[in-house]
Amino acid sequence: MTDTTLAAPRQMPAAIGFFEKYLTLWVALCILAGIALGYLMPGFVGAVAQAEVARVNLPVAVLIWLMIVPMLLSVDFRSLSRVATYWRGIGVTLFINWAIKPFSMALLGWLFIGWLFRPYLPAYQIDSYIAGLIILAAAPCTAMVFVWSALTKGEPNFTLSQVALNDAIMVVAFAPIVGLLLGLSAITVPWDTLVLSVVLYIVLPVIVAQAIRSRLLASGGQAALDRLLARMQPLSLIALLATLVLLFAFQGEQIVAQPMVIALLAVPILIQVYFNSGLAYLLNRISGERHCVAGPSALIGASNFFELAVAAAIALFGLQSGAALATVVGVLVEVPVMLSVVWIVNRSKGWYERGAAVKQTS
Repeated sequence: MTDTTLAAPRQMPAAIGFFEKYLTLWVALCILAGIALGYLMPGFVGAVAQAEVARVNLPVAVLIWLMIVPMLLSVDFRSLSRVATYWRGIGVTLFINWAIKPFSMALLGWLFIGWLFRPYLPAYQIDSYIAGLIILAAAPCTAMVFVWSALTKGEPNFTLSQVALNDAIMVVAFAPIVGLLLGLSAITVPWDTLVLSVVLYIVLPVIVAQAIRSRLLASGGQAALDRLLARMQPLSLIALLATLVLLFAFQGEQIVAQPMVIALLAVPILIQVYFNSGLAYLLNRISGERHCVAGPSALIGASNFFELAVAAAIALFGLQSGAALATVVGVLVEVPVMLSVVWIVNRSKGWYERGAAVKQTS
């Protein structure tokens, strides 16, 4: 029987959806709602914070599963069979995602948060902020990159295979990389909690999502899967926003006291996005890869799996931690900064295709 799933990839979105387009606005509103909730209903917020089992906050864990599972449903691990077809783009993206991005973010965190901005930040949260930045950069994005790829007219087979490969690597590489970099930052690594976070927020969601995916494809085909994804996408975003409201409910006093914290945390995030996307784009050009692969490669290399980062930061350091706040800042800047990268990739296509290496291989 012929596998038509591999022969014809799932149609990716042609444009960014309404909720995704205004994600920055929703996050800003969540900041206000969360701060108001913390001041008006401290008893409720305290009860939510205490609903923990083995250092896992149960309400937040449920919300995070509602965020992550729908995104993993869109990943087809059978697309890994195409990896060799795009070996140059795959190689560049893997190099950026796993050898450059976490380490460059750690360096930027130490430089900006640990040194340049230290006088303007609460001293007891400095290490926690750096930890949050590291966690944010340690996992490449899974879902939104399908949108970014479509906006750059990217090769869908490359995007699917790259995302599937990154998710497979993330299962085994996320915890060691985070543990290594937190150790280098002189931050105590709660290994039991870190491993639990990987199992709870990566391994189990992957298993559950792929089981649901396989069952749907077997019973109703791609149309059934697409219908479920369409229904669950708004639920996933609502769960993300509800999680952010809770985070800011706990962070409210700190934000009101020092409103510049969010702006300062955004600086290393913005720098690492433009640095990593630019480096990936340039390396693809040098290697002779096509623009339709280089575009999504640059975007995958720069974007972050912020849903996982939020979950891991909460599990490791708590809802009130600077680490949790740092990962939320990643959510705040994700859409506008990635759209700007999309604009740069599209506007520079002529320059890209004039490259000598591309001419020789086209």
